[in-house]
Amino acid sequence: MAELIAPQVLKGFRDSLPQQEIPKKTLMSKLETVFESFGFVPIDTPVLEYTEVLLGKGGGETDKQVYRFTDHGERDVSMRFDLTVPFARFMAAHAAEVSLPFKRYHMAKVWRGENTQRGRYREFVQCDFDIVGADTAAADFEILLMMARAMDELVEGKATIRLSHRGIFNRFLGVLGASGQSVPVLRAVDKLAKIGSDAVKKLLLESVDEIGASKILAFIGAQGDYLSVLAQLEALSGGISPESERLRELHSLASELGLAHRFVLDPSITRGLDYYTGIVYETFLDALPALGSVMSGGRYNNLAALYTKQELPGVGASVGLDRLLAGLEELGLLKSVAGKSDVLILATPASGAAQKLAQLLRAEGLNAEVFLLDKKVAQQYKFAEAKGIRFVAQIGEGGVQYKDTITGEARTGLDPLAFATWVTVRQP
Repeated sequence: MAELIAPQVLKGFRDSLPQQEIPKKTLMSKLETVFESFGFVPIDTPVLEYTEVLLGKGGGETDKQVYRFTDHGERDVSMRFDLTVPFARFMAAHAAEVSLPFKRYHMAKVWRGENTQRGRYREFVQCDFDIVGADTAAADFEILLMMARAMDELVEGKATIRLSHRGIFNRFLGVLGASGQSVPVLRAVDKLAKIGSDAVKKLLLESVDEIGASKILAFIGAQGDYLSVLAQLEALSGGISPESERLRELHSLASELGLAHRFVLDPSITRGLDYYTGIVYETFLDALPALGSVMSGGRYNNLAALYTKQELPGVGASVGLDRLLAGLEELGLLKSVAGKSDVLILATPASGAAQKLAQLLRAEGLNAEVFLLDKKVAQQYKFAEAKGIRFVAQIGEGGVQYKDTITGEARTGLDPLAFATWVTVRQP
């Protein structure tokens, strides 16, 4: 007999059992409802892209994380590490086929060969939503509004959205005389929540002097309410600017809708990816701030310039679904779900009758499952219990008997519509 192969998975990857996959699909369905309520439409892009498409000119942090290889046709290809860069390529290829501004959402897996940690894997699902073709405060605010709405649906609004503006930070670096060091400085600041200010200062000292590092830490540590922090940033970055006015307009829009309390101006939010050019933001669960951002993004006005001369300014966000699920599980906000069937139809000698009943119940909107093995009734009830199926149906000489396994109540003679009504009333 051949030696068995160990059923193992790679580090940073995992199988998803029904009790994990069902809550994930439920969250994705809620997000999809939110996205479509704002007029966003779905798209899809390939898992594999030419490496030059994904990495552009290269040289960034992403190069170290991408899964890259030569395929059977000797082509240099890579697996997508996010959904934004493929979207930029998508827009360059299809801008003439869609109406601008174009609002899209995309839910799919991405791959990054980075260190694993709580709620973070090398293969994970991203849920992106973007607006392309509008560099306006209205577009920026609609993304922020959708983020707040999504958090309302997923965690009852118990999350804080922290935002800043890359442009103001770049102006500040110009005043500091460190514009040429913007990339390493931004990446260092992006690590603040993970490694702390002392470690960030050590990283900054690789790019600027002691005085410069101290001023950068002071800039990203500005405290106070939204408008007072904005005033501090303006003072440090050379005064009022188009970038600071954009942040002021966003606050005005949020105040007009009674949502100003949902957004915190935090200059330490910079985002590590190089393509952001404007507003940037991250979202933290109020009860688990150490978990990290569960939804983040920003404005990327120049990303599509790698692929087209047409101006296609964009802004968007991405939900880190696996990290969010880890947080919800830790907070006890995920329901334990092992199955989605409303009723189990017990096996009978007349299996055709069981399938016919299942069809009738499905026509009334129920998820009806037929037991497929020749087992004792007690064992079939145990199967229903293991899958969390509350109702069972058994076909007998006197008709169909329906039973609520929680209360023990049984009813006979109900037509499919009447049973569906009973299920709807009893389900939590």
